[in-house]
Amino acid sequence: MDLGLAGKVVLVTGASGGIGRALLNVFAEEGASVVATGHGRFDELESHVASRPWRERAHCVRADVTRPADMGMAFAAGRERFGRVDACIANAGFWPREHLGLHQASEERIRSAIEINLFGAVWTARAFMEHLEQVGARTDGHGASLCFIGSTAGRFGERDHAEYSVAKAGLYGLVRTLKNEVVRIDPYARVNMVEPGWTVTHMVREELARPGAIAGVCRTMPLRQLARAVDIARSVAWLSSPLVSRHTSGQVLTIAGGMEGRSLWSLEDTDEAAVRARLATP
Repeated sequence: MDLGLAGKVVLVTGASGGIGRALLNVFAEEGASVVATGHGRFDELESHVASRPWRERAHCVRADVTRPADMGMAFAAGRERFGRVDACIANAGFWPREHLGLHQASEERIRSAIEINLFGAVWTARAFMEHLEQVGARTDGHGASLCFIGSTAGRFGERDHAEYSVAKAGLYGLVRTLKNEVVRIDPYARVNMVEPGWTVTHMVREELARPGAIAGVCRTMPLRQLARAVDIARSVAWLSSPLVSRHTSGQVLTIAGGMEGRSLWSLEDTDEAAVRARLATP
């Protein structure tokens, strides 16, 4: 299916991470040019891009999403390299690994999680809208697209990770508000969110390696398997398409195997070895 992304320019924040790298790969493979921003592991991001056949259509920019000036600079770099940015994926995020109740968490941890996961998305969206106002809407009717990467923690909550849950829940307000604001700049522009559940990335591999962790996660899912980063990236590409999703705005697409906020399986019913084996399935 033609998603209409060939020739478009997409900016992805947090492109050095697991989901971010999958986003970079999927959009580039669809024929888009990609402005890939990263902060930590930036050298790895540059090496990854340099090894790809589409490297001439990718531009790496070191940027910290918690700094509004950095995000403005990233969009300016995209405009200088490719002429404009048509779609933005606010993906950069941080999940504190240690399990702590809110009363146990340090002020630094709480502020950092909200600053990166929520304010980082705010500054990214703000810079994208400023950019759109500068370059104007496309003349072919292919509207701009802004997609946030949320989390099921923002929908169901997540015990011992209140600051992360609060930050991701805040993205709902951005989606529902900005869909009404961005059309004043581009009448066909859309704002949506993809909300992953447990996804196998470097950020959570250590957590998932604990005995019984995968079985515990899958108790709330009818599809007893974990998402891969590419599963999330393909859903984002679908929502970002000016063709197949041209009339989709203000929506939250949850990619979590049908996860519910209750246990569906006992630990005894979950074959952890079988679930781990399915991780290797393409």
